[in-house]
Amino acid sequence: MEENQITIVDEKGNEHLCEIIFTFDAEKFGKKSYVVFSPIGEVDEDGDQIFDAMAYEQSEEEGGTLLSIESEEEWEMVQEMFNTLADEQDEE
Repeated sequence: MEENQITIVDEKGNEHLCEIIFTFDAEKFGKKSYVVFSPIGEVDEDGDQIFDAMAYEQSEEEGGTLLSIESEEEWEMVQEMFNTLADEQDEE
């Protein structure tokens, strides 16, 4: 597995290899780190790339623990960061 990839296990126990799009730290909801990722080879019903995000805590032993984003406000903050990055890339 490459450094910019992670494996996500869904609620059914299926593994999904994902490309890390970007990571960022934020203190708005406590000091947290976030990862935005896209499942490799998976698209939505319109054929568009799928994006998702999770919070994570770094650890020395396994590289980190992924945590669900639980509040609507936290999702909105992640969406704003994603949109900002997408806008910056569109300008380049």
